[in-house]
Amino acid sequence: MTATEDPADPERTRRIPRPHRDDVLLAVVSVLGGVLLWSLGIYTTNNRHFFPAWAALVPLLVIGPMELVRRSCPHLIMGVGTLAVIADQFTVGNFGTVMIFTDLVYAAALYGRPPMARRLPVSTGLVTVAVTIIAVAWLRTPQALMIGVVTGIVSFGPALTGATLRNHREAAVAARLRAEQTALLAEMDRSQAVVAERARMARELHDMVANHLSAIAIHSTAALSIDSPATSREALGVIRENSVQGLAEMRRLIGLLRDAGAEQEAVATPTLDGLDALVAQARVNGRGSGLEFELCDERRTGPDPLPAPVELAAYRIVQESLTNALKHAAPGTVRVRVARTGGLLTVAVESPCADRPPRRAPGSGAGLIGMQERTELLGGEFTAGREGPLWRVRAVLPAEEKAVTG
Repeated sequence: MTATEDPADPERTRRIPRPHRDDVLLAVVSVLGGVLLWSLGIYTTNNRHFFPAWAALVPLLVIGPMELVRRSCPHLIMGVGTLAVIADQFTVGNFGTVMIFTDLVYAAALYGRPPMARRLPVSTGLVTVAVTIIAVAWLRTPQALMIGVVTGIVSFGPALTGATLRNHREAAVAARLRAEQTALLAEMDRSQAVVAERARMARELHDMVANHLSAIAIHSTAALSIDSPATSREALGVIRENSVQGLAEMRRLIGLLRDAGAEQEAVATPTLDGLDALVAQARVNGRGSGLEFELCDERRTGPDPLPAPVELAAYRIVQESLTNALKHAAPGTVRVRVARTGGLLTVAVESPCADRPPRRAPGSGAGLIGMQERTELLGGEFTAGREGPLWRVRAVLPAEEKAVTG
């Protein structure tokens, strides 16, 4: 080895492969077995006298070391092995040489490159047929067929066995890769489901608590800014009422997360039947701000019950719109309209716009984003913005079960 050579060089390792220990054992046992059979006088034939009997050891000693590189040099072992087994036919013959050649053909089909593995069974099959035809035409005896049978056993059989085993291994590897890809896709789906569930929980938490906390903030500000016992007492009453309701809804959400049973989920999920109570609560909260609230519920004209996801989304949109009105609307009338026409449910909330700049509270803007997400998840349309002296929120939701589930 020169100073410039690196023992860890991959190219050098590829050129001089290290034999597998099983191949070393196979080579030693095969050569010693062939020598033992030769020493006992056991030959493949006794009618060939071109060379002395010891000449049968030469092909054996040439083909034997090929077992050491049977996994890494398929072309080399096939070339040397074919020449050795042909040379063996001009001697008395050695069973060890034939058996080693059989294993080399099998190894070439199993460990060789894919093109070689595909061609080897075909080529050995053609050789077997050709040898059989030549032997029958030359000897013209039924026993000549045995030459073709032996040729097939020595060459075609091992090649076909190696190619079949290789195909099974490749199929197993492909199946394992598909299983790993399926597991990876399942994990990605699970992660996306977790993210979606967290977003849904965040929307539910915001919609449940924001309304009550906004009322608490508004009335606590009024109690601090107006030095009047009557005003402070009224504000504290509203604050207490909203605190109790907010805690109750928070407990229901926590209970739903702990035990997502069917009964508890039905209790924790509001419907449009609770709009009257929701608007009544808004009247109490907005009494000191000069706000009036009106509800126009026209959904009773619908032929079938609304899907549960649509009812929940419509309820939360009205709830969040009333919360925003309490925060930002000018004194006047806030109108809530819920109508069902054909296969659509329309939710519209109008509130008077204030001339003063709106007070920005922490988390401002999350309500509009949540309403839009709820609408888009159901395949509906959502708009919100100022139109003249009014701020309008409008959501159009599908009112049919097949449209929601589709």
